[in-house]
Amino acid sequence: MEVIVLKTLELQFTTDDNKTARISIEAPIEPVDTNQVKAAMADIIESNVFRTSNGSAYMELKGARLIENNITEIMID
Repeated sequence: MEVIVLKTLELQFTTDDNKTARISIEAPIEPVDTNQVKAAMADIIESNVFRTSNGSAYMELKGARLIENNITEIMID
């Protein structure tokens, strides 16, 4: 059996309607640098480029997390 490990960096923001919006980045550079993540998130908010599907703006940093998924391929020949 082969195990495949997939990692995703999830950036979480609070929107102007007080909900959580997320941006997911597949295969981030590791180790993840907390200061770079914070700076990038601040740039995203400042640029005001992203909006939710209902038009809400990203207002403040909420959090970030590195998500790891392990996939095991099972051969059924």
